[in-house]
Formats: sequence, structure tokens, C-alpha cells
Amino acid sequence: MIGAGGFIGSHLCEKLMSETPHKVLAVDVSNDKIKHLLEPATLAWADRIEFHRINIKNDSRLEGLIKMADLTINLAAICTPADYNTRPLDTIYSNFIDALPVVKYCSENGKRLIHFSTCEIYGKTIGAFLPKDSPLRQDPAYYVLKEDTSPCIFGPIEKQRWSYACAKQLIERLIYAEGAENGLEFTIVRPFNWIGPRMDFIPGIDGPSEGVPRVLACFSNNLLRREPLKLVDGGESQRTFIYIKDAIEAVLLMIENPARANGHIFNVGNPNNEVTVRQLAEMMTKVYSKVSGESSLETPTIDVSSKEFYGEGYDDSDKRIPDMTIINKQLAWNPKTSLWDLLESTLTYQHRTYAEAIKQAMSKSTAN
Repeated sequence: MIGAGGFIGSHLCEKLMSETPHKVLAVDVSNDKIKHLLEPATLAWADRIEFHRINIKNDSRLEGLIKMADLTINLAAICTPADYNTRPLDTIYSNFIDALPVVKYCSENGKRLIHFSTCEIYGKTIGAFLPKDSPLRQDPAYYVLKEDTSPCIFGPIEKQRWSYACAKQLIERLIYAEGAENGLEFTIVRPFNWIGPRMDFIPGIDGPSEGVPRVLACFSNNLLRREPLKLVDGGESQRTFIYIKDAIEAVLLMIENPARANGHIFNVGNPNNEVTVRQLAEMMTKVYSKVSGESSLETPTIDVSSKEFYGEGYDDSDKRIPDMTIINKQLAWNPKTSLWDLLESTLTYQHRTYAEAIKQAMSKSTAN
């Protein structure tokens, strides 16, 4: 499992250790999020998980580990929107160039691959190009995203925000071609905003002070510091959110059912949890007040421009709503957790994990 030490990888490792007999060769540059699975050596699964500190950019051990495994899961990526503008080269290299050897080694050695892509490969919806007052904008045919029929529509080259989506799309096309020409057994996962405990980082606590994580961690950081939540371009974009534990159930089904998963691309999201980013901010404010016991700010949100928040070259998709037909048919899977419940679980974790550390950091800063 490449990227085993990240948000998704840590939850998948937990699932595999607690509910299956599988052995995991966990590959990453850091193991902070899976240390609880590696120590102490007396853990029931201690002989079923090995951590290998490897940067896949330049480590010759990678092919040997892939040869040892029956299945390779590639989660490694730069996947933070703030980086797409400011680090476009790193973004392209991470999501395409660095993934090339993984695909090559799996294909050449006859190994099965589950590759994690992104819902961003769809880009903008067809409806985004209709007049704003067009009734067709409300027709699902113009915005629901289907793995096998929806086009991938990106913005101009100058909008470097699309560097991530383009790199992810190209590696998908390469994997598909390896399957068609060389018989690679593959499954591609397109996550639609998976959220939960251990997602990203809180700036200045377990990540760089100047870092900008994804929306859940950004809003969590604002709530923990009692700051207004920043809504980029008014928070009008629409998204769906799915609880990490629901999503991991889907991945486990892919692992355990190769005959039903091989050769398929799967949307993994929860179309029932659709909100605008503004509505997400409002709901998170209410949930955090409940779990922390703190009152909400008089001005809970402020609007900022995308240029101010992300810099030049930012662009965005209007909606990301997954069609679930293929995953329903192949794996009989459906998500269960409501948006309120997954936010309550996640923000309870954020408060317990970070609130005291942030208070201490803010007190220290004030004193200085």
C-alpha cells in the first residue's frame, strides 16, 4: 500500500488489520498516522503489517515490494488545491510521473493494481456552460457525473488549478491502456470528498503554519481558533461529502471481489450529502458549537476571492455529484452516514485532538 501513512491509508490499514487476515507492506515517507498500528510489537496484527519508509520518486526497493505483493494499492499523491497553483510541477510529477513506475511494475509482473484517482478528473459539468437562468441546469443529465459517459472538461492552460486533474486523468488513461494492451488487472477509484478523523493537518500544529489544507481542515482550523470561516468566492460551489468509514467499506469490497472490481472505474461518494460550501460552513459551525460547548461567533463566515485565497490561476468546478450506478451494480455498495453525523464524529475528534494544543500555541503567541 503506497501512501499507507496518509488519511485514507491509515483508515484502510485499520480496516485490514482488524477485519481481515491480509498482510500489508505499508509504504510512505511518514508513519505518524499509523504508529498506533505499528507499536507495540505485542499487537494482535504485529506480524501482518510492515512499514517501509520509501519515497517512490527515487527508491529502487519499490519494484521488489510490488513483486512480493498480490495487490498494489496506490494512494500516493499531492492532492491539496492550494498546491495546484503554487506547485504545479510538483503536482504533475507526483500524480503522473511518480505513478508511472507503479503502473509499469504491476503490469510487467502480473500484479493487480487498485489506483486512487479523483473526482476532479471530471472537471466542470456540462451545465456550467449553460446560461445561469437555464432550467436545464437543474436537470441531472447536465451535472451528475458518470464514470463511463461524462466528459472531462477542464479550463484553459493558464488556470494551473487543472494541473492536478489533468495529471490524474492521464495516469487513468495509461492504466486503462495497460489493461487493454498488456492485460493489467486494475481498478480505479474516484473519491468524492472523503472526510473524517486524521484528514490533512491543522496549520501550525501538525503541519506548516503557512499551509492551506482542504476545506474540512481549513474550516476546522478556523473553528478551533475561533476565527470566521473563509468562503472562497462566496462558497457557491456544490459538493458531496462521504464519511471515510463508509468509503473504506467500498474499498474493502474491491479488494475482496477482484472478479467484480477488475477493469472498472468506481465513483465513491454520497450524493445524499450534497451542500454548497457555504452550507457546509454553516453546518460545521453548528456542529462544532455542540461538540465543544462554545458559542458561535457573531460573524461566523467571511467572503474572500479565489485569487486572494489561492493566488493567480485558480479555477473550480461548479458541482461534483457522483452517479452510483456502477458501484451499486458491481459491488452492491451504498454509503450510510449522514452529513450531520459524519461532521459530528469528525469535529469531536478535531476538538479532542487539537483544541488544547491550539490554545497553548495562541497563548504563547500572545505572550511573545
